[in-house]
Amino acid sequence: MDEQYYEKLLNINTSGEQKIFNDSLHYNRYEPTSYSVLEILDKHYNFKAEDNIVDFGCGKGRLNFYINHFFNCTVTGIEMNNFFYKQAMDNRKDYLKKHKNSMNKINFLNCFAEEYNIKPSDNKFYFFNPFSIQIFIKVIGNILISVESFERTADIILYYPSYDYIYFLENTPFVLVNEIKIPYLYDNDPRQSVLVYRLDYKKCT
Repeated sequence: MDEQYYEKLLNINTSGEQKIFNDSLHYNRYEPTSYSVLEILDKHYNFKAEDNIVDFGCGKGRLNFYINHFFNCTVTGIEMNNFFYKQAMDNRKDYLKKHKNSMNKINFLNCFAEEYNIKPSDNKFYFFNPFSIQIFIKVIGNILISVESFERTADIILYYPSYDYIYFLENTPFVLVNEIKIPYLYDNDPRQSVLVYRLDYKKCT
């Protein structure tokens, strides 16, 4: 399916290139996950209605709306850029015109990723290479503290992963459980994949 099909289906506008840039060098430019990648992800990864997914660096919210629409998950988008946060909230308003039952399942916060307070219900965390390794380390640390306080299995989902991210996770309790290669792209660019790291608290105790 093409981009226009999904934008119309979800009643949102998440297309277009970034027109503005972040003040901090720790945060990368906005680029939405393509719908073709989201299609591949939902075929090879198990989302459940009871999942609470956090999208760090959510931009205009594309992943959030897609996952809520197809899996009825609760999704929280974290966006530090005021402009993109407003775009996400505008999209939320339009999305809810067709998805009224999702009012309490789609949320966006305008804050720095490392300042987000991980909720006990949050169990899956998505990253499309949104910021520097320094910020990533702080966010993973927050997730580990939350999992230790409220025991549960937690997944880290990386699309187009930074090698720094991978190296760091290999030195944490998270274990690589799935590598989803993006067809036609992976052969030319090995970063064109989705990596899923899991912390199964039961195996850690």
